Amino acid sequence: MSDTTHPPRIERLCVRNYRALRDITLDKLTPLTVLLGPNGSGKSTVFDVLAFLAECFSDGLRKAWERRGRFRELRSRDQSGSIVIEIQYREKHGTPLITYHLEIEEQAKGPVVRREFLRWKRGHPAAPFHFLDYQYGQGKVITGEQPESSDTRMEKPLSGPDVLAVNTLGTLAENPRVIALRRFITGWHLSYLSADAARGNPEAGAEERLSPTGSNLPNVVQYLREQHPQRLEQIFATLRRRIPRIEKVEAEVLQDSRLLLLVKDAPFSTPVLSRFVSDGTLKMLAYLTLLYDPEPPRLIGIEEPENYLHPRLLPELAEECQQASEQTQLIVTTHSPFFINPLRPEQVRVLYRAHDGYTRARRVSEMRGVQAFLDHGANLGELWMEGHFDAGDPLSMTEPE
Repeated sequence: MSDTTHPPRIERLCVRNYRALRDITLDKLTPLTVLLGPNGSGKSTVFDVLAFLAECFSDGLRKAWERRGRFRELRSRDQSGSIVIEIQYREKHGTPLITYHLEIEEQAKGPVVRREFLRWKRGHPAAPFHFLDYQYGQGKVITGEQPESSDTRMEKPLSGPDVLAVNTLGTLAENPRVIALRRFITGWHLSYLSADAARGNPEAGAEERLSPTGSNLPNVVQYLREQHPQRLEQIFATLRRRIPRIEKVEAEVLQDSRLLLLVKDAPFSTPVLSRFVSDGTLKMLAYLTLLYDPEPPRLIGIEEPENYLHPRLLPELAEECQQASEQTQLIVTTHSPFFINPLRPEQVRVLYRAHDGYTRARRVSEMRGVQAFLDHGANLGELWMEGHFDAGDPLSMTEPE
């Protein structure tokens, strides 16, 4: 069960040599972080870094590497050397900052882990120290609940150089900090919602978590109806406020064990099948089941939620994301000024391609003049569309100073 009172938070993400992300750091990440930028600026690549890391833990490094075309497609163009992904996170508020570092390279037989470590700093003025450190399948780990720099490091070889130490050692009760990281990363949910996928008729059976595409939406509605009816009614109440004609959504089991999603809208007495419901209605329902999850994922990523939704619904959806971020961490990519209008500048950063072709990032809160406009009643989306952001204009090649 996840701790929704003190959820883990990523505070910093560093990436090197991963496609357009030759060398980028996203620091001071907020519980809700929104990425803006032109097409091709690298927003989806940030998403894919998180997906790649999660797949390394769930499916193994080799499969995640194969799916993405190996280093030929993964490594930044015209670059050599290892791919590096590093996150800094806290397991809960007030706990030490932990650094997880993964460095992979390609050899004749495939990908290998050149370096993997976990590091933290306990107490002041203590220096940071590694409590897990591996290279090419060989390394040491400090066991126990609260590893100390003076503790004995145990040598525990892995089954091969392409195996992640955290994935192996994170199954052993003697390594609670490693277990916590593995559970954190495997608990991420990166959403690529598709209205077409949500229209399907899956096999009946309650499912707790929405799939990345939303293909099991009827199963999640069934689960909420059986296990969390009050939360489902909360979702329906919000859906009715957003789309007033919608009265009710039901999941019905057919004789052949398939599951139908039925939507009833006013003033008609009979519901219709989900395949005849608008794309926007299905996507809004899917987003709400994700954001109102009784046991939310530890990190939620949402790509371009504005697709198929009316612009007036987007500020409300941003507020739903804001509320959900109290119990999980959200990273959202968008092209919509309406979505960012209710947000604070420290929650938004702009990605853009520099003259060298690689992605850069700017925090909106650090852009000159933005706060002064906000103090006089402007909204972020308006400032963006009027050209007051000093980066990320798709019609300009000018780089910020």
